[in-house]
Amino acid sequence: MQNEYQLTVPRAVYSGENSIEKLSEIINLGSIKNVVVFTDAGVLENGICNKIFELIEKSGAIYEVISDIRPEPGTADVTQAVNRINTAKCELVVAVGGGSVMDIAKLCAAMKGASYTIHDLLENSSIMKKGIPTVMIPTTCGTGSESTYNSIVAVEEKQLKVGIVNTSMLADYVILDSGMIAKLPKAIIASTGVDALCHAVECFTSNKANPFSDLFALEAAKLIFNNIIEAYKNPDNREAKSNMLRAAFMGGVAIASSGTTAVHALSYPLGGKYHIPHGISNAILLAPVMRYNLLDCKERLAIIADAVNPQGVNRTAEEKAKEIIQRIEEIVKETNIPTNLSSFNVSKEDLNFLVDAAFDVKRLLNNNMKELNKEDIKNIYLEIL
Repeated sequence: MQNEYQLTVPRAVYSGENSIEKLSEIINLGSIKNVVVFTDAGVLENGICNKIFELIEKSGAIYEVISDIRPEPGTADVTQAVNRINTAKCELVVAVGGGSVMDIAKLCAAMKGASYTIHDLLENSSIMKKGIPTVMIPTTCGTGSESTYNSIVAVEEKQLKVGIVNTSMLADYVILDSGMIAKLPKAIIASTGVDALCHAVECFTSNKANPFSDLFALEAAKLIFNNIIEAYKNPDNREAKSNMLRAAFMGGVAIASSGTTAVHALSYPLGGKYHIPHGISNAILLAPVMRYNLLDCKERLAIIADAVNPQGVNRTAEEKAKEIIQRIEEIVKETNIPTNLSSFNVSKEDLNFLVDAAFDVKRLLNNNMKELNKEDIKNIYLEIL
């Protein structure tokens, strides 16, 4: 556990039923007249943005929409979006969507009018400066992008995802309204929900874990373990969905204070080369990596087990740790997430690339309580092929 640590959170977070109404207040307080809304085609077509547009108009501002955001965006997508926002009249960026939308919106807000490019930031993210204000409105319950100052970008030439980290990307405002995920498909509840579970479990078992990250990671884990199946099986349960939305935010806060570990490190090349959705690759990896880490983080996993099930105190730490890993596996199966990579055309011939690419993600591997060498990484991949 770190001796020095910090808590960096968005300036204001609004949560609860109809909290989306706060958007008009935000626009009026800032005397904003021009807004750019980032979203994706699915969110736009489902009418989820209609309330956003209504609130912007109600405040007297005008808006422009950027909706051609691809899942898992790459450097070319960022450059295209930056070019568009540079030609727009824009005093405020509002992101309505999942992790990809929020990640690219945060980047574009910080890059509007800047001399640096996305490739410059990949080389040295410290050059980034604070851009125009942002409002993050998540429409999934998992990525936690609304509460982090990270942005994940696919680097096509390297067939790898890279995290750009700079506090300049921290959202000014976050709105957590369960109405925004009322129509969320079950498959997205599952994959983003387990992604949030990864954030909570990884941050709690990270070498950078600290009292601040523990506070948010443990509460997020408890909420997800106790609500994800209900949110998945009963889409009309607004309480379960609201709990998942808050848990995702808390997982993001934990990332900003602590950091993810080997699960995300091994996940990056799966998304970068094979375009496996981030939440799914994390879900496939979470139990195998935690099982590999077991002896080094059993005490921390046991604390999670006690938070989720306070009745089971008369067990050893190792028994509790194994039970929480088993529960992770059960959640993945109950939510019909794939448990291996065979359906994504990943084979043993890909092992060398995967191992080398994951081994290069030192920023995250260094957070892992158990040091992983290339042979360890290879064995984990073999388990999920």
